[in-house]
Amino acid sequence: MNVLNEWAFVGIFAVLAPVFPILPIVIASILRPKMPNVLKSQTYECGVETIGDTWVQFRVQYYIYGLVFLVFDVEIVFLLPWALAYHQLDLFAFGAGFLFIFLLADALIYAWRKDVLAWK
Repeated sequence: MNVLNEWAFVGIFAVLAPVFPILPIVIASILRPKMPNVLKSQTYECGVETIGDTWVQFRVQYYIYGLVFLVFDVEIVFLLPWALAYHQLDLFAFGAGFLFIFLLADALIYAWRKDVLAWK
């Protein structure tokens, strides 16, 4: 019985957690003004009407640059605590940090040699 009391808050959270994102959406859909017209359903970008075909296919190169940026951005998040505690690290943590840096550098060199980062 004591275990159930300890896990009761997890059950309550699991039941109530979906309510918090869904409730504002439902309230907004009920309270919003509903005045549809043709102008609102037209495609626009940055407030400017499009000229020509609105379905433009972006090159994969843009996504590759975004992914590479994301990888190195996340790398900084992982390396910052390691760098701040640099003087208190034991040999294992020191080696693990340098292994992490080595693997990311290896991935960057691999992408560079495959001409993934070359803008064509």
